[in-house]
Parts: sequence; C-alpha cells; structure tokens
Amino acid sequence: MKHFTGGLADVDPEIYAALEAETARQRDGVELIASENLVSLATLEAIGSPMVNKTVEGYPGGRYYGGAENADRIESLAIERAMQLFGAGYANVQPHSGSQANLAVFLAFLTPGDTVLSMDLSAGGHLSHGAGPNISGKWFDIAQYGVGADGFLDYDAMAETARARSPKLIIAGGSAYPRAIDLERFRAVADEVGAILLVDMAHWAGLVAAGLHPDPIPVADVVTATTYKNLRGVRGGFILSHRADLSRKLNSAVFPGVQGSVILNAVAAKAVAFREAMKPEFKTYAQGVLDNARALAATLVEREVTVLTGGTDTPLLLVDLRPLGLTGAAASDMLESAGLTANKNGVPDDPESPRVTSGLRFGSSAGTARGLGVDEFTQIGHWIADVLEAMGSGTAEPVTTRIRDAVKALVSRFPIYPA
Repeated sequence: MKHFTGGLADVDPEIYAALEAETARQRDGVELIASENLVSLATLEAIGSPMVNKTVEGYPGGRYYGGAENADRIESLAIERAMQLFGAGYANVQPHSGSQANLAVFLAFLTPGDTVLSMDLSAGGHLSHGAGPNISGKWFDIAQYGVGADGFLDYDAMAETARARSPKLIIAGGSAYPRAIDLERFRAVADEVGAILLVDMAHWAGLVAAGLHPDPIPVADVVTATTYKNLRGVRGGFILSHRADLSRKLNSAVFPGVQGSVILNAVAAKAVAFREAMKPEFKTYAQGVLDNARALAATLVEREVTVLTGGTDTPLLLVDLRPLGLTGAAASDMLESAGLTANKNGVPDDPESPRVTSGLRFGSSAGTARGLGVDEFTQIGHWIADVLEAMGSGTAEPVTTRIRDAVKALVSRFPIYPA
C-alpha cells in the first residue's frame, strides 16, 4: 500500500525532478505566452483533489454511474457560476478544451460537408476553426476571411464571402488577432445569410467577465471559451449561450457526442476559477492585463519593432519580424535563453513554415497574475527589443546573459507559490 502514502519524490523521483525544474523555470522567468497563466493555490488544490478518482457520465441528476452526489453538486455549482459570471442562459462546463468545445458546436449544428466561414489561420484564426490539418478542416467546407494590409479584420470582404458561400456557421474570434471584433457586424452578416454565429472568446474571456471587452453573449448564438488564459483558471473549455432553447442540442453534442466521462477534478477547478472571477479584485487584475499588454505594445513600437495593428485591445499582441530579418523560431529560442518565454507565430502572408514562422506572439496574463505592472512590462518591452537588436547585429549572447540576470532579479520580487 506504500504507493498510496509515499510522496512523489520517493515514488517517482524522475517525475518529481522534472516538476521541480518546471516550478523553478516558471519562478525565475517571465511567461509571455498568451495562452498561459498562473492558477491560484485554491485551484491547484481542486485539480489535485481525490475527485480525480471519480468517474461519471451524463449530467447532474442524470448520471450513468452511482455515487455521483458530490459530483453533481460540484458540476451544478460550476454551471451556475458560469451563467452568473457571464449573464448566460445556458452553460456547459464539461469540454476538456476549447477545441473540444468548438467541435461540439460543429456537431450540434453541422453535418460533414457543410460550409463554415472563419478567420484564416494566417490572419490569427485557430486550428479548430477549419484549418486543413484539423478535423474541422477535413470534414467541412471551409471559407475564410482575413485582414487587410493594415492588419485589421476586413469586414467587407468577410461579408462578401458570406454572401458568395452561404455558410451554415460563421465563427468570430481567433488565437492571434489582437483587436476587439465588431460582433454586431458579424451578427448582421449571419442573419443576412441565415447562419449560426459562434464566437470563440478564449483569448479575452477574462476581459468579458470583468466588463472590459465587448460582450458576445447577447449577440452570438453560441460562445465557446477556455478557463485558462486570462480567466486565470485550470486548463479546460466551456460553452455559453443566451439561448436556453439550445441546451438539449448542445449538451448532447458534448456528451455523448464528442466526449465521454467528465474530468471532475477539472470541473471543480473550473468552479473555483468562476468564483474567483466574481470577486472585485479580479476586475483590477483584468484591467492590469489590458494595461500591461498595451504598455508592452507601445514600448515595442517605440523601439521600432513592428507590432501588427500598432497595438492591442486584448491580452495578446503579434510582432512581425520580417523587417528585422529574423524568424519566430530563432527569436523565441533566444528570448527564452534570456528568461522571456514567448511563442513563434505566423503572421499574415507569412513566407515561413508553421515550424519556423516570421512572427512572435506575446501575452500579459501570466505576468500580471504574479503582480507585474506597467513599469515592469515597459522594461520587458525594452528587453525584448534589446534581444532582437542583438540578434540582428550578431551580439546576442552577452545581451541575453545580462537580461537573464536582470529578469531573475525582477521576478524575485514577485514570487508565485510558497516554497
């Protein structure tokens, strides 16, 4: 029975060492990946609770397994809190990810071969919105819209494509588009062509919860999102709608449509995140996320780094490295060596492959969660520019060493978890 009582360091020292190293990596650097954040200790307790042992299928009050009393209580709380937080008439908290939530919406409203209109991946769209390698791109007829030469979404071209292709589903939202989207314009186009409107707010759900971003709930037929990123919770997805009449269709699409048993410890952690987002201090945090993203963008622009659209309305921003003669892959590796973790990302009309790219994507959610403010993000912007300039002049190594030490000194003032 020792495997029940032994600590991880004794039972599996290799995994223990890797987890300790990861904690140190997060502690000693600045996380700038837009899809990452830092969860609370309460969330860590929920995700690591004995609820991980319980298996159920179905929904509260209608499970296919016994012993579900506490599972029902937890999932019901998560549903109620999601609906209250976002002012929705319906919520499903079971999707394992945002991609899983999107797939469930596809199943609810489409049959293979139906036409979907979504943002092109190179313009900032998401894989699960119809990219070729994804199941959404393989099973459906995907029409796409993009951005103009200024980097802003081209609404006129989107509307023309919708009229020409008559999609059954239109998706607004993406994973690398930094500006607020005119949701009413999408609603009008969807009504004109008779399409269901899906808004994927994964990258700005926290701002919506805090009232700092246009709210898609009253506008869209269905909204999908994730509980991590700037909502600052555990990894997972959820679905919302103001239309309670869609509950049966959407619930059956999630279970048994695209997944089986519920990851109950994750649902418990989602419930914690929703509750935390209802507190007044979360709005302060969300405002900080937005202020910090804009400060980072402004600093990079000041340092003559090309920021797409010149700024951001969300927690993320996208940088085009082509004027500097650099690739995303090389730049992200060099920044990581300086203690600044970002991700390579494609840009519009990118000549490089997805494994290389010509861009970088930055996010402010994780840094803000540990307490960094505008002054710190302004400094981070200068450090990023210093690394990129040094790469161009072939003097990167001494610069990254200097910045790595400075980063470690900075973040030591903003600890993330007790030792």
